[in-house]
Amino acid sequence: MRIRAILLGAVMAAATLANPAAAQVVEHLGVPGPIEFHGKTYALAWSSEPADNYVKQEYVPAGQKPETFSQLLLLERVTGGIEVMDAVGSQVDMLKKRKATDPLVNFGILQHDATGEVLLDFIVSTKDDKGEYIVEWNAYRYTPYRDPAGKSGVLLFGSSQRAYGNDNAKAFMASLKQLRPALTGALIKAPLPRPTK
Repeated sequence: MRIRAILLGAVMAAATLANPAAAQVVEHLGVPGPIEFHGKTYALAWSSEPADNYVKQEYVPAGQKPETFSQLLLLERVTGGIEVMDAVGSQVDMLKKRKATDPLVNFGILQHDATGEVLLDFIVSTKDDKGEYIVEWNAYRYTPYRDPAGKSGVLLFGSSQRAYGNDNAKAFMASLKQLRPALTGALIKAPLPRPTK
């Protein structure tokens, strides 16, 4: 199961890749890795280029996989006239629609006018084949971006945390009181990975 936001149109990809282990991971952005974040090291584990102007890359700690992660970093870049608030608005619209089928959906927005950055944090959930909850909390930092060729767009740097099973999901939700401010603070202060491609 993949609960991942997509910057362009905020399309939800709810199914896993057909065979992610066999897929070749391509570093599309020229971001030196691994990425250090909040005391952990994350290595590139999944990438996609859904359009010429849009790239997604996912990073996980050693021993984890993108389709079954507990912690994950997300780096997305889109160019071609999209603005930060367009990307944020698209994601918020998707979350509002999801509320009809996901009782745990909740989100908050923090805007930094001086830099043009926006931090969106949100909770989503689904159930596995056994009817057990999978809960995911995300913090997405959207920033204005200009690529090496001078094209403007948006860069998204995000942190995702996930829990599997009803008992773990309940404990995870209780832990968010401490986890949320710690990780959003770390994300706001983190140096942004800068694509060189």
